[in-house]
Amino acid sequence: MRREALAAPGEAGAGENASKCRNRPLVASEIVALVVQKYGGTSVGDPERIKAVADHIARTRRAGDDVVVTVSAMGKSTDDLIRLAQEVSHTPNVREMDMLLTAGERISMALVSMAVNDLGVPAVSFTGSQAGIVTDTQHGRARIVEVKGDRIREAVADGKVAIVAGFQGVSTAKEIVTLGRGASDLTALALAHVLGADACEIYTDVEGVYTADPRIVPNARKLARVSLDEMLEMAATGGRVLMLRSVEFARKYGVRIHVRSSFTWAPGTWVEEASEMESMEQAIISGVTHDTSEAKVTIEQVPDQPGVAGKLFRALADAGCNVDMIVQNVSTEGHTDISFTLPKDDLSSAHEVMQRVLGAVGAKQYRSDLDVGRVSLIGAGMKSHPGVAATMFETLAREGINIEMISTSTIRISCVVAEADVERAVQALHDEFKLGQV
Repeated sequence: MRREALAAPGEAGAGENASKCRNRPLVASEIVALVVQKYGGTSVGDPERIKAVADHIARTRRAGDDVVVTVSAMGKSTDDLIRLAQEVSHTPNVREMDMLLTAGERISMALVSMAVNDLGVPAVSFTGSQAGIVTDTQHGRARIVEVKGDRIREAVADGKVAIVAGFQGVSTAKEIVTLGRGASDLTALALAHVLGADACEIYTDVEGVYTADPRIVPNARKLARVSLDEMLEMAATGGRVLMLRSVEFARKYGVRIHVRSSFTWAPGTWVEEASEMESMEQAIISGVTHDTSEAKVTIEQVPDQPGVAGKLFRALADAGCNVDMIVQNVSTEGHTDISFTLPKDDLSSAHEVMQRVLGAVGAKQYRSDLDVGRVSLIGAGMKSHPGVAATMFETLAREGINIEMISTSTIRISCVVAEADVERAVQALHDEFKLGQV
């Protein structure tokens, strides 16, 4: 019979049916599973790719599963729209930019729906607002406050595949908004949560989550499973498979993710709660990530007094600067140095803040460095294995790589090094911890 778990969280049946359908084959007399599938820009990059995606969606539906699909804009469509806006306006209006950029996903959803219908499987497309994705009023990076999903439930109950435009929604002020680059993942996961889906399949151009970037480390190994905590750290430190906000959402609501390739359709990597994994003893380190998109700023001779750091970082926050790692040196003669990293795109705003605030707090000067990168070890197993940090530092030293900053969590160790040393550091750490071995 038709799946009963098409209720919002908290309504009868959603969680119970999700657990019943998980990890076992279905037979005709059982409740039908619901799967949410997300296809990225490369997956729907041209008509032939759209037809291949449509075929996979149709096969999934014919196998007995209910299907809800989220799509990104085709290929580089979003970049092309941004470039077009810049050609007609020096400072494009943020509202009109959102109106423009949401067109890319609307094109994809309609084309995919057409292709699925041509295969004899009923499908219907929805914009983010039609799907009931309600957000706050921040243009360009809106946050979801509610997913109603009534029209999606109706479509699925009628036996149709619901195809939803990713990356977009409608604000509480009834304006069309975008959720930020890469946020089609977030759309899919929000729908999976609200609809009580058994899993959210993220289809991309890679076969899963790897122990390192295969473009840098040829023997990088695809992981069968990764915990949500580990994936969160990977996404935050340079892993480009999943958008950070989407992993935060999945972790908060316990949504299971299956990262797969739409080019091979091979089984990928399951990202799920640690309690769902067979054993947390299987590996000390799950992967090595890297990020060269950040800059380092050092403020020199900062008065070592209560409230100074608060003033500095409040001013940066108010300017929209997304500060990441922060290190404060030991105080000498009443002064200290503070270093922090932030995206290179935020550096111009940070410069304006520093010029305005430095004198007010009594700091001497500041300097910035764009030629840095971050290398991180990620692994839930390191919590119970001493010596991981020492091995990491010894390995970098053996390679002649100087460490400029260090930051840690219970399952992560990050080092800021010279950008020119990043790839060598990743390869050396991958080899040292034998991550290429099964």
